[in-house]
Amino acid sequence: MMKRSDIAWTLVGITAVVLSGYLLYQEIRNLSLAELTDSLDAINQRSWVLAGVATLGAYVALAWYDRIAIAHLGKRISWWFIALCSFTTYALAHNVGASVFSGAVVRYRAYRSKGLTPQEIGVLIVFCSLTFLLGTLLASGFVLIFKPELLNRLVDVDPWLSIAIGTSLLCIIGLYVIGAWRHFPPMHVGKWHITYPRLPIVGRQLIAAPLELACAAAIIYFALPDEGNPGYVVVIGVFLASFSLALLSHAPGGLGVLEVTFLAAMPELPTADVLAALIVFRGFYLLLPLALAILVVALFEAGQWSQRRRLGSRGL
Repeated sequence: MMKRSDIAWTLVGITAVVLSGYLLYQEIRNLSLAELTDSLDAINQRSWVLAGVATLGAYVALAWYDRIAIAHLGKRISWWFIALCSFTTYALAHNVGASVFSGAVVRYRAYRSKGLTPQEIGVLIVFCSLTFLLGTLLASGFVLIFKPELLNRLVDVDPWLSIAIGTSLLCIIGLYVIGAWRHFPPMHVGKWHITYPRLPIVGRQLIAAPLELACAAAIIYFALPDEGNPGYVVVIGVFLASFSLALLSHAPGGLGVLEVTFLAAMPELPTADVLAALIVFRGFYLLLPLALAILVVALFEAGQWSQRRRLGSRGL
């Protein structure tokens, strides 16, 4: 039976999709399918290859999230198993939306088969979310400090405010590092108690998460045309803002939220070119991994069922 909170977040996600869809319609109602097709055709082979490589880099970094969490727990699990579990988890969660399916079920089923307790799996899930949050704060902090005018693409603010926000975000990262260095008491996240990791673990967190975000943003950057391209720093800055809004909205796959944010933040590019780049992003980062993840889950469950059947036939 669904909890009230689950129902509430589902309604939030539906509302976000409807609102974003309306705003997106207002932006593209004069756009023809031929223009969009032409923009997709204009993406050269090199850009397609680079976008594919960036996708691979993003999912390798996501697998690193789980590996870092496993190291924090002091467990040893093969890299290939972690990579498959992480890939499946994020491919499903990115598409279905955190409000409906967070990927926790996939992780639970997979890591229980490797002997992890429910408590350890809960800590792993929270730890991976923390790693993503740290990466978002770190990347956003640097972008806001080194390109303060970027925030003006979304809201009208003075550059000093961007620098102040960026500095504050980096200070939060600094406090986390100090907490790990000085062995602060465990953090309390709901019912979970997260012990500050060792400094080498923290170092890996602060590399893996920004790397994943950088690779994901690069998919869009490579798919954009050279003419009028605002540059990689702008693309990753807008991506961080749009991806954060998509997560907060709980819209499945950030449907509509990404498109509306990018179109608003990149007025110098033709609408068709921006949408074509986002189609490439959705295809590489969301839809193709989703199809593969469904296959992985089906094979895993078939293997588990076959194993239970063999054990049952032996009377175990």
